[in-house]
Amino acid sequence: MSEACVTAVGGGELKLFGILDYRTAPALRKQGAELIKASDSPSVVLDCSAVEKSSSVGLALLLAFMRDAQAAGKSASVRALPEDMREIAQVSGVTEVFEQH
Repeated sequence: MSEACVTAVGGGELKLFGILDYRTAPALRKQGAELIKASDSPSVVLDCSAVEKSSSVGLALLLAFMRDAQAAGKSASVRALPEDMREIAQVSGVTEVFEQH
């Protein structure tokens, strides 16, 4: 099992790594909120290409990051949403929130 983390990779992009679940989400929530707040970029891109596995908690985490960005006056988008998260979004009826533009 790999350790989960979220890091700023420049230009307003945050990259999520590892397994997103109830054990890792609280620390990720705090890290991501701080990175979004500290970013000077007018937009935030949440890159999920390094997410290994996610429960519905991961989807809730992305939604929280999107709300953080909005509260900071920034646009937010998601890149490379993994299939398991895409399926959860579809069942939950929130697919349009994560669609690529």
